[in-house]
Amino acid sequence: MFNNLSDKLLKTLRNVSGKGKITEKNIEEAIKEIRLSLLDADVNFKVVKNFISRVKEKSLGQEVLTSITAGDQFVKIVQDELVEILGRDTSELVVKGAPGVIFLVGLQGAGKTTTCAKLALHIRKKYSKRPGLVPVDVYRPAAIEQLKILGQQNDLPVFNSDPNDKPEQILEKSKLWAKENMVDVILVDTAGRLQIDDELMGELTRLKNVWDPKETLLVADAMLGQQSVNVAKGFHDQIGITGLVLTKVDGDARGGAALSIREATGVPIKFLGVGEKVSALEVFHPDRLASRILDMGDVVSLVEKAKEVIDEKEALATAKKMAKNKFTMEDFLKQIQMMKKMGGMQGILKMLPGAGQMMKKAKNMAPPDGEIKKIEAIIHSMTIAERNNYKILNGSRRIRIAKGSGTEVKDINKFIKQFEQSQKMMQQMMKMGRGGGMPGMPGMGSGGFPF
Repeated sequence: MFNNLSDKLLKTLRNVSGKGKITEKNIEEAIKEIRLSLLDADVNFKVVKNFISRVKEKSLGQEVLTSITAGDQFVKIVQDELVEILGRDTSELVVKGAPGVIFLVGLQGAGKTTTCAKLALHIRKKYSKRPGLVPVDVYRPAAIEQLKILGQQNDLPVFNSDPNDKPEQILEKSKLWAKENMVDVILVDTAGRLQIDDELMGELTRLKNVWDPKETLLVADAMLGQQSVNVAKGFHDQIGITGLVLTKVDGDARGGAALSIREATGVPIKFLGVGEKVSALEVFHPDRLASRILDMGDVVSLVEKAKEVIDEKEALATAKKMAKNKFTMEDFLKQIQMMKKMGGMQGILKMLPGAGQMMKKAKNMAPPDGEIKKIEAIIHSMTIAERNNYKILNGSRRIRIAKGSGTEVKDINKFIKQFEQSQKMMQQMMKMGRGGGMPGMPGMGSGGFPF
């Protein structure tokens, strides 16, 4: 989402950082470029004005101008102010109550129904509570069915809402259901509209009178840019919202919504929807996002993701196999599947400091995710015996694998050559004592991606 903004900001900051001393003129030029970059990213103009004012005030202070590391201090000021407009502190979700009630509100097409299931999985995993889903969008029966399907797929209890009932009746009936099913947290998927209107706000007000929610989360489409700020203000002014979930941030949004909405409304962003899968929900950390925008990496989030998907015992076993040159293509397949759970190669590299710019300068630094999919198809087309001993892959076997994976024999040959090279490299690294890093992390220790 922030690629273009990141590129422009980094270009401006590189011209300033690293200089022994900077002048007032240098800072003025940099601030002008930053202002244009933010406006081009569709950041609300009032937010840009306040941001630039604060950066300018701090940057033109005598302490910065006379500092030996003035350029670096300027970069730090920009980073700190980015964190400030994003909200500074991570806002925790309130799940207290017997049960705790959370309303998901928003316009049509923002992704409320899918977000409802995503949030339920997050609550179950992080807070060890039993979430239950209550669909009250009687105007779109398909939304009720969609939530039921998501519930079945993810073992989440869903109230059997009758689309012939009024939303308030459904919510009232769900109280007994929640008690009988020992639900700890209720997530209410409310109806949306194409735009904010009195009818929608009246319905949400009546629903809040039936069951007072601990959280009222606005699900907003990041693709709307500045318009999402107006939507957030409209909902907040009329019904009062406690947090936001920005969806579709993995798309082509310019980032203006994320950088505008917190400061413009005073309401914290709590989550980011980063994909269509129900697992694609991230807790919003202002400081981490600011670091990503400035290509300073987000190693903390990377470590957290690694802990979620990496089995420590399996990682150590993999390390031992590498040391003894017994790492097989079956092991490699497991590594690919683990890496996909962490967001793919590109997703991982983006979280490493400076990797964003490195990826642009050296596009062949690591196999792109498309190439990895091809390799995965190749390995899936092998027999277990072939995966465990690639040396038996003669000409006829390679032809069969190529047909089965939709590739060519030259692709099979290329992969085998790469695999052999990576085996040698990883074995050398293990012997040199460089394999003691974080298990399972690509290029960061044992069990890593062997390219």
